[in-house]
Amino acid sequence: MSLYERMKTEIAPALKKELGLTNTMAVPRIKKVTVNVGIGTLTRNTKDFSNVLENVALISGQKPVVTMAKKAISNFKLRIGIPNGVICTLRGRRAYDMVDRMVNVVIPRIRDFRGLSVKSFDGKGNFSVGFRDALVFPEINPDKLVNPHGFSVTIVTTAKTNEEGIALLRHMGFPFKKEL
Repeated sequence: MSLYERMKTEIAPALKKELGLTNTMAVPRIKKVTVNVGIGTLTRNTKDFSNVLENVALISGQKPVVTMAKKAISNFKLRIGIPNGVICTLRGRRAYDMVDRMVNVVIPRIRDFRGLSVKSFDGKGNFSVGFRDALVFPEINPDKLVNPHGFSVTIVTTAKTNEEGIALLRHMGFPFKKEL
């Protein structure tokens, strides 16, 4: 059973009971998942970032968008209109599938993993996690990886507080650290 179907049958009723909610529509859900890669150093050195576009497309299952610089910042050698990022937004079933793959495939592949920090929540129930190496994703072939790069994955939820977001992601199987 996929995480999308488990959300409707198991996770939502358990969250409703745990959080003491009466309305089913008030149960926190995943709104979207964004996969982001900064390519500022790649554009300065090689000008070719097609490898990064392919990797994000492989990981997300859809075509990513190249973001351009909106402001010129001389300290970063950045001019208006220069590509500086690649982003892909997943919604609906694709977002749940990405979270399911992160929990069951990607996070177990991280070396020396001790749990995710709850400090990565933004105060409104949204969670961000960064991966230093793209090779933790099984879709990426290590032989074809020309420029090593990392990823940032943000999970945007409908939760109002961090506690609701933590409860949602914990029910989905996220391994959080036991922080004091």
